Amino acid sequence: MKLNIKDLYPIQTQLDDRIFKTHGTSRLATHRDRMLALLVELAELANETRCFKFWSLKPASASDVIGQEYVDGIHFLLSLGIDLGSPFDVIEQKQVEYEHLTDYFIAFVQAIMTLKDDFTKHQYQHAFSLYLALGAKLGFDAQTITEHYLMKNKMNHQRQDEQY
Repeated sequence: MKLNIKDLYPIQTQLDDRIFKTHGTSRLATHRDRMLALLVELAELANETRCFKFWSLKPASASDVIGQEYVDGIHFLLSLGIDLGSPFDVIEQKQVEYEHLTDYFIAFVQAIMTLKDDFTKHQYQHAFSLYLALGAKLGFDAQTITEHYLMKNKMNHQRQDEQY
């Protein structure tokens, strides 16, 4: 899967700038917070998939719920990419085949921890491509991811209107 992100960067920039202005902060001041937020959103996504809950018989949440959680990660990945100057037009899914969904989550956490210490275009692309591999494993294609992202972006603007 290839995700065209060139057109998503300006949309994310608009949301980020609005949030920074509303909350009296900046892109630089929130960089590490956005990295942690990405990991928190990943954990929320894992919780909805329930892939690690070997002790529970309860099934995963509905695909649309998982999709909304998944694109929260896309928001923060795009935001971090803007920190790097919006370096890519397209990100291609990493071709990996892990045995268990949990392995996709762990690989992405490792990639983000590397990105934290080595904040470069190369490490960003690696992390984003692993996130797309996770999305593909969850059954999402580029069009679905983009649709969910645009819907969630609109919701995030509405939340700002409502002083979320």
